[in-house]
Amino acid sequence: MRRPLAVVLAASVASVMVLAGASPQAAEPVPETTRRAQVVARAGLLTVSVGEMEDRIADMPAFQRAGFGADADAIRHRFLMEVVVPETLLSLSAAETRVEREPPTSYFVERAGSEAAVRAIRRRVEGAVIGMDEVRSYYQENLAHYQTPERIQIWRILCRTREEAQAVLTACQSNPTPKAFSDLAREHSQDKGTYLRGGNLGFVTSDGTSPEPGLRVDSAIMRAASALRDGDLAPQPVAEGDYFSVVWRRGTLAAVHRRLEEVTPQIRSALRKNRIKDETDRLIAKLRAAKLRDFDDSPLETVDLPAVERLPRNRDAAKSLQGG
Repeated sequence: MRRPLAVVLAASVASVMVLAGASPQAAEPVPETTRRAQVVARAGLLTVSVGEMEDRIADMPAFQRAGFGADADAIRHRFLMEVVVPETLLSLSAAETRVEREPPTSYFVERAGSEAAVRAIRRRVEGAVIGMDEVRSYYQENLAHYQTPERIQIWRILCRTREEAQAVLTACQSNPTPKAFSDLAREHSQDKGTYLRGGNLGFVTSDGTSPEPGLRVDSAIMRAASALRDGDLAPQPVAEGDYFSVVWRRGTLAAVHRRLEEVTPQIRSALRKNRIKDETDRLIAKLRAAKLRDFDDSPLETVDLPAVERLPRNRDAAKSLQGG
């Protein structure tokens, strides 16, 4: 029969033995392992050691540690009595009442173990040294992220004839707004890959390379756009093969040249993240091969799910649901 939590805690508090106040005079230096193994408090079968206290206090940020007292002695005692002892007593109660076997507690325990395993990998990786050879190699392999040429954003409407292109250009000059240009592109552009997005070719490099998959901008368009300032329309339709285009230079992204020395901290951070992921993946693969048994996902089809309520697509709809 389970006892009420209050009764369990009361009994545990009565039985806890706190030894932090004791300051035995040692005749000779105590070995480090012996010192860290010394028991500070005991509750039932659970104990709190000097080593556990040291590790937990060391893991706290300095500002949080300072909140427990003005000096080391105050920090030790207050942390013990306000954090460690209550946690130990509650853990003792949980063990006696076997709450870890009950959902959702059992799910939280599994999740905590999973996250602890990843944190252990992270601590090991973050403590490892990443040399400049590895940093330099990553920099060279990903040079496009750190060295990019100037790019200009081009919108263009591809028309069948010069006369049609001139009429579209005249309409754009009379109303040089993105909406008007986009409407004209939808109506006139023969480029069915870009007409629905207003003829936007993206930010294009001088050789015509566009970020859009499979799209390379004609050299005639590049020459015309390069001669314009940001925001200018080409004054005449531009011949593009058998077609004629209305060209609008919308903006410029300056060239980027980031030296290795500038990005070394970022690269080291990226390499650590990659190592953490790689080690985690290897650990999961190893455990899967050694531990996973009787895996059969076909019964998943019988798992009932609660009804999924559609979320609003925009912020205004979300506010209306909240009464805001």
